[in-house]
Amino acid sequence: MNLDLLSGDTPTRNAAVSVFRAKAALRAALEQPRRDGQTIGLVPTMGYLHEGHLSLLRAARAECDLVVMSLFVNPTQFAPGEDLDRYPRDEERDLWLAGDAGADFVYAPAVAEVYPDDFSTAVEVGGPLTEVFDGDPARRGPGHFRGVTTVVAKLFNVVGPDVAYFGQKDAQQAAVIRRMVRDLDFPVRIEVLPIVREADGLAMSSRNAYLDPRDRERAAALSRALGAVERTIREAGSLQAGLDAGRRELAGAGIEPEYLEARDAERLEPVTELGGRPVLVAVAAQVGAARLIDNVLIHT
Repeated sequence: MNLDLLSGDTPTRNAAVSVFRAKAALRAALEQPRRDGQTIGLVPTMGYLHEGHLSLLRAARAECDLVVMSLFVNPTQFAPGEDLDRYPRDEERDLWLAGDAGADFVYAPAVAEVYPDDFSTAVEVGGPLTEVFDGDPARRGPGHFRGVTTVVAKLFNVVGPDVAYFGQKDAQQAAVIRRMVRDLDFPVRIEVLPIVREADGLAMSSRNAYLDPRDRERAAALSRALGAVERTIREAGSLQAGLDAGRRELAGAGIEPEYLEARDAERLEPVTELGGRPVLVAVAAQVGAARLIDNVLIHT
């Protein structure tokens, strides 16, 4: 199989996908569709595609005239000592899957194309949205989301999408991006699609590839814990009782969570009682070689 992938400005075809390495070439290719009034959908990814990514691509295909997927492992959202170097990659497979799921264009730039040597600008959402859960300084820290918002802002500027698609599994990321779009007046609609799960409930993630068979079995306790939280809240009417039930489920699998917390689904402010606003219950835990996250939205 000869993919003839690009290092320059001219797109090649692969599984009905045009692959671009240079932002100038992608912008040029989007000019005519935009002049023709076509709607453009963007699906940002770091690759190693799974069914969760493909569900976003299919949704974009169903709603938009032209679908762009980005394929870029963004170094600025990884803290020192995280898994940047070993993050799973398989570009050839990703391009075929993207084409099969309906992508028209794939933007797969080199790091230097996104961050030239003198790059010195960042986009940052302040406040509680980026200071809790993964943004807690004791965890990944707010720098993680600074890296996310900076690269997503750059993708919005390069692609100019009408709609951008994200997954609910990264609920905090979605909330942060929505706030960035609102505050900076990006003319793009953000769509957040449901979590796609394995048969045993494990949320699909590229990092699931790190799990050995024993840890893969244990990892399913995260979704069971969230199920226990939701079920207990419905039955007992108590947020704390629900969180306690979730912690017991994790303990039974020998998992100590980094966090299992309930927060306002939009503002990520602490909540202690059930009210009229949706509650996000999120969990993160190291399971073997993989740091995994998951969440559930509870409408009260």
